[in-house]
Amino acid sequence: MTSGLSTSNGPYLHDRRSVNTLMRDVLLALLPVYVALIWLYGIGILVNALLCSLACLSFEAAILRIRQRPVAPALKDCSALLTGLLIAVCLPPQIPFWLPLIAALFAIVFAKHLYGGLGYNLFNPAMVGFAVLLVSFPAYMGYWPPPDLSGIEQASAGIDLLLQGHLSVDAISSATPLDIVKTELGNMQTMPEIYTGELFNSFGPRGWVWVNIFALAGGLWLLVRKTIGWRIPTGVVLGLSLPALVAWIGDGNINPSPWFQLVSGGTLIGVFFIATDPVSSASTQRGQLVYGAGIGVLTYLIRTWGAYPDGFAFAVLLMNLAVPIIDRYTQPRIYGRAK
Repeated sequence: MTSGLSTSNGPYLHDRRSVNTLMRDVLLALLPVYVALIWLYGIGILVNALLCSLACLSFEAAILRIRQRPVAPALKDCSALLTGLLIAVCLPPQIPFWLPLIAALFAIVFAKHLYGGLGYNLFNPAMVGFAVLLVSFPAYMGYWPPPDLSGIEQASAGIDLLLQGHLSVDAISSATPLDIVKTELGNMQTMPEIYTGELFNSFGPRGWVWVNIFALAGGLWLLVRKTIGWRIPTGVVLGLSLPALVAWIGDGNINPSPWFQLVSGGTLIGVFFIATDPVSSASTQRGQLVYGAGIGVLTYLIRTWGAYPDGFAFAVLLMNLAVPIIDRYTQPRIYGRAK
């Protein structure tokens, strides 16, 4: 009597590392990213991380009790904690406290447990939570405080005033480089003209470069630890940078360079920490390259012609939908059997 469980073809390799160990590796790799973000954008980043983490753990415990499942083992595997920290790393520091709670609700309840819990979710939970906020509350999600050494004081004061209702978001924030480029290109400005603007003469773009450098350091550590594989990050980088390179060579006046595409926003955070989610990504070796390349290409298309200046989250969610068919058509050939 068969159980109906569908598995990929053998042979199989046993991995001694547990889910808990893998999640802790990713949590440690995130530390440099949080150091950079807090240094540049203030303690609001830490506030978001605490809110998202506590909310994700609380929703995880509540839904497990409703489903009559053991609570302690699920909380100890650190998956809910990691989801909360991955949501928080995408959020501007001065947003209202209730937005992280909404993101955690959709990530844990709808994107994770609605499909059966860890290991069964079709979509990346963190990106579902972030995408809900991005679509529903774009005014709060599009602006970050200026990244400079006084960011801690600015963010702290801004959070206090926001909670008191005495200050609007726009008063303490500025558009990101991706948003500025998209807006100004739509206003018929050229890239050389955009680079002479006030934002690009400040620490703003360089701040995001540093965030991505710290994300690269964490990602390389995950690769060395073999917590993630090289195929998905490689696919994403190539899928994003190659179309950008062709367009930039064709006309650099209206197309940002590949370097700009890779180090603006949280691109490398997405490359190493979001796209590589082992549950919602492709499982075959060829499929992982296809999956990663698809994320990169879709990100470029959304940034260039879409309504959103970044688009990485939407690219991940769209490719999550494609994972079953990618895995189906990229299965390795069975030894001894002709095609």
